[in-house]
Amino acid sequence: MTVFGRFGAVCRMVKIEHSVFALPFAYTGAFIAAGGWPGWYTMVVLTAAMVAVRSFAMAFNRLIDLPVDRANPRTQGRPLVTGEITPAQTWAFIGVMAAVFVAACAAMNPLCLKLAPVALFMSAVYSLFKRFTWACHFFLGAVLGLAPIAGYIAVTPEFTVPVILFFWGVLFWVAGFDILYSCQDEDFDRREGLHSVPARVGVRSALIVSSFCHVNTSVFFLMAGWAAGLSWPFFAVWGLVSLILLAEHKIISAEDMSRVNMAFFTMNGVVSVVVFAGVLLGIYM
Repeated sequence: MTVFGRFGAVCRMVKIEHSVFALPFAYTGAFIAAGGWPGWYTMVVLTAAMVAVRSFAMAFNRLIDLPVDRANPRTQGRPLVTGEITPAQTWAFIGVMAAVFVAACAAMNPLCLKLAPVALFMSAVYSLFKRFTWACHFFLGAVLGLAPIAGYIAVTPEFTVPVILFFWGVLFWVAGFDILYSCQDEDFDRREGLHSVPARVGVRSALIVSSFCHVNTSVFFLMAGWAAGLSWPFFAVWGLVSLILLAEHKIISAEDMSRVNMAFFTMNGVVSVVVFAGVLLGIYM
């Protein structure tokens, strides 16, 4: 395989395009902390840290889940399963991404560096939760919920109410759409002894839990905008985000899961970008 082919396989393994889920929330935290543009240095270092830790987490997840992915028809085209990338190469990639992340945290401030091992641990251990508890979706949400906190402390090394509220909003947002996505694997998870909300309570009840999560998301984003002192455009955008989340649940039902990828990839990618846009408008208008 050529260098470019291997690079493409790595990008597919870590689904680099999914950085859109967390990166805008890291920028949200940074802009709120700075009260506007945080500066090029902060933005570049923060971006490097976020891409590195997410790539670390995804590669570790793919490696740990390799036996499961080989058995699941939905995941048999993944690069580690097909042999495009070897486990040894994946371990090397994980090490490089961890080093880049720690270096980026060191370039921010001492608090970021101190918390770097915690972030790496949480990013890795979430992969194991599905083997023990159906609460795995919420732990994944907590990992991505660190994004606005990371952005905030990259600028101001302290924890404040707005960024904690954004943390909870992101946690429930991620848990909600991860539950939706896992509905595809309900039968497989039960056969393999894996834990998820759909495997525990069935798809119909899982959709209700997912809806509850996204109601919480809407509430926490509303409170976060108020606590951050954002102006009215943010709340107009908050209304739009709430409608997007509602639409997400309208296009999926227990009888028809054919549009789950549209809800997971397209609509959820829009949510993070739109929230960040709302924060910018709320700061500058």
